[in-house]
Amino acid sequence: MNALIPINYDSDKPTVSARELHGFLEVGEQFSHWFDRMKGYGFAQSADYEVLAENDYNPKGGRPSTDYQLTIDMAKELCMIQRTERGKQARQYFISVENSWNSPEQIMARALKVANAELASLKGENKKLKTTNSALAVDKQIMQPKAEYFDELVDRNLLTNFRDTAKELHIGPKAFVSFLLGRKYLYRDKKGNLKPYADKQTDLFEVKETYNEKRNWRGTQTLVTPKGRETFRLLIAGA
Repeated sequence: MNALIPINYDSDKPTVSARELHGFLEVGEQFSHWFDRMKGYGFAQSADYEVLAENDYNPKGGRPSTDYQLTIDMAKELCMIQRTERGKQARQYFISVENSWNSPEQIMARALKVANAELASLKGENKKLKTTNSALAVDKQIMQPKAEYFDELVDRNLLTNFRDTAKELHIGPKAFVSFLLGRKYLYRDKKGNLKPYADKQTDLFEVKETYNEKRNWRGTQTLVTPKGRETFRLLIAGA
């Protein structure tokens, strides 16, 4: 059947203009009066019709005109209420529109349209995530050397060798080492290197791999932790 009245497919269901339907039905009554009377048959806004924004321009002059978008079900009922040949013709037309809308082909077409829209949205989100990840990777490459340098700086500031620790405690380096050896905090290994006893290493000392570029020497060095410095300060002060 040819399109007797334009159908709007912008929403989730097809709708039709109340003014277009009024014009096709050739109702002699003024549109606003007719539609107010039709609403009295139990039709409800949002469920059966929506109010369109008023047109900014009315070619006939006066106040801007108002239109309504009707569901196909409401449009069919209005056609029956008119009890005219035009009403019967329009009702048959709306039935064909409804049948077409609910056909398997149209249902699949709408489902495919929704799926494509969701896929496009996911692709957009994925593109944003890739851009964000790329930016984070660049930031990581920039910040990694700074982080490593900061860690080394913190270690150097928090961990001190025996000479610097002795200086902070206002005691001679040899006297400080003798104190640690005498109290069984340290021992000398076979090479004569100072090493902490296992039970003291966890919080008073830290053994770190060390590399001296000037002497091209690599080995281990025992360093004193902040807790170790405070412990030895109290012990020496109370000695």
